Amino acid sequence: MDHLPTQLSLIENPSPDDLPGEPAGEGSQEKVRKTLSVIENRLLKANDIISSADDPDALFQHSIFCQTCMPYRDPGEATRIWERTQGFAHLRMEAGAALNPHTKKWVDVGLPFGPKPRLIMAYLNTEALRAGSAEIEVQDSLTAFIKRLNLSTDGRSIRTVRDQLARLSASDFRLGYAQGDEATTIKATIIMGFNLWFPKDLRQRVLWPSSVKFSPAYFESLVQHAVPLNETALSALSHSAMALDIYAWMAQRLHRVRTRQLVPWVSLHDQFGQGYAAMFKFRQVFKTALGQVAAVYPEARFDLHEKGMYLHNSPPPVLKKLVTKL
Repeated sequence: MDHLPTQLSLIENPSPDDLPGEPAGEGSQEKVRKTLSVIENRLLKANDIISSADDPDALFQHSIFCQTCMPYRDPGEATRIWERTQGFAHLRMEAGAALNPHTKKWVDVGLPFGPKPRLIMAYLNTEALRAGSAEIEVQDSLTAFIKRLNLSTDGRSIRTVRDQLARLSASDFRLGYAQGDEATTIKATIIMGFNLWFPKDLRQRVLWPSSVKFSPAYFESLVQHAVPLNETALSALSHSAMALDIYAWMAQRLHRVRTRQLVPWVSLHDQFGQGYAAMFKFRQVFKTALGQVAAVYPEARFDLHEKGMYLHNSPPPVLKKLVTKL
């Protein structure tokens, strides 16, 4: 067996395509190497913090989003429906529309994608659970909100976050569990009452409502199916949608494993391999992302094998007894 150590594992001679879960961008090999160096340093720092922290800060994700994946990359305006199934969990997202106050016309809004909506949902989930309410009080400055997520506050990051907030707010979600002859479906617009329109001039102070409201159906389901994640780990993995998804999946699954379980490469590809048609390329990128996850989830026990990935019982990244303070 090829056991993947908990320290960071990076692809040798990386290319822009090797940054897991993100689209290949323009730039030289040197630029990519510098990016990976920044990521490595951030992960090693996070590993030190997580290894020494007795009382980690927790963020929460809905278990459906720990088992199924939103798009890694922009699926394009032509793609209006996104469906994923993993075991008993089912996710269906349908892109929506918003009324433009300037043109007084409806404008199609695309599907959420990439790391940002995953981080946004974890933050908003946590604030809702902490308040015990579907209505969440938030900062009125978008820049302050981005800082809370430990993201860059440059113009590009602000544009990306506000775009993903708009996509999340306009989309309709169906979250489902099916087992045997029984199935439960939650149909909801997860975020309600959100102003999608911002000033075009990024130098202006970007304001948004003082509260964001979850739909009652989603909030009730979140209370029952919230999975605690380590906030430091999410921040360290904020460069990669794939790494965030692998981390969330392992966080909700490893502590429930009783005996060693094999997840075949075909199943891993079905779950995490969107955009990677070739298995050899997926395996390469998955191993890199998994190495980064292992750096911020040192308690995770697993082995990589030619057949796939063996899972072993492991403690969750945030113990339940530490969550009760919410």
